[in-house]
Amino acid sequence: MSPFAKSIRVVYFGTPAYAVPTLEALAADSRYEIALVVTQPDRPAGRGRHLRPSAVKLAAENLGLPVYLPESLRSAESRAPLADALADIFVVAAYGQIFGAKTLAIPRSGCVNLHASILPAYRGASPVNAAILSGDRETGVTLMRMDAGLGTGPIVSIVRSAIEPDDTTETLTARLAALAASIAPDAIAEWISGSVPEIPQPESGASLVRPLIKADGWIKWNQSAEQVSRTVQAMQPWPRAWTTTPSGAVLQVLKGDVVDSQLEAPGIVRAVDGQVLVGCGNSAYRLGEVQVAGGTPGSAVSLFHGRRLLDGCRLGSFGEPDPPPPLVTPLSD
Repeated sequence: MSPFAKSIRVVYFGTPAYAVPTLEALAADSRYEIALVVTQPDRPAGRGRHLRPSAVKLAAENLGLPVYLPESLRSAESRAPLADALADIFVVAAYGQIFGAKTLAIPRSGCVNLHASILPAYRGASPVNAAILSGDRETGVTLMRMDAGLGTGPIVSIVRSAIEPDDTTETLTARLAALAASIAPDAIAEWISGSVPEIPQPESGASLVRPLIKADGWIKWNQSAEQVSRTVQAMQPWPRAWTTTPSGAVLQVLKGDVVDSQLEAPGIVRAVDGQVLVGCGNSAYRLGEVQVAGGTPGSAVSLFHGRRLLDGCRLGSFGEPDPPPPLVTPLSD
């Protein structure tokens, strides 16, 4: 039973599509009242750089919920609408800002976060990309109580999901979003009533993931074909895996797979039995769907027939960006 005579008042924080299913689930549950939805301001996007609202803003407006779009929560003025909402709890899902102590102290019962990893692994900004890139077979969603650290609070609930061989960050994030929505209403209600215990995060296995940058998508053809494949899948939909052609064009690799074939050197392109293969550190990678910058997605075979790729040419021989820092930083042994 809820300790509240009326429904649980929620201020909901989220920005991308990952946060939409949980917002919709809470809004549809009679135990909750969404007093306010907080999301990032409209940002320039696309080729025209037109302002685009977040997925959560669009969903909240469709649900008829009030929306607040602060640039930050650092000032008392920016936090005033949060205090005015008289919330019992703040629920956060990929909002995009770190809460300070004054924000954490506002709701009556505290703040919880639906993080897209099995904590303590992959705290931080890019947990789904990191899990795919690392070759993990399993990930999940952790409901945790927020504290002053970055993803360090105690665990309330965990739901797990296998990572399928063909998962991209886009497909896996969508599945995790649905899982988050499936557990959030009951798990939050049980936690807020005190009927489920919090579990401190394990001391071992903690890691931190930084935000992605464009350079993370650069394909290193001297790596194994399996690692190249994971890079392609992890960088979809952004920043996308990419390389360069001998003509100077940026070539985005959207789909492909590993084949048991040995080519003479990493990055070398060969047409074999109607397929376009690229040499890797061990075997080869078969190019499936590709896109030349400024063009439209298409098959690598059509690019080959159009002579944008030539048999024996080498990909990635120039244009390599400065190496980015490690995506994942271990925080414990």
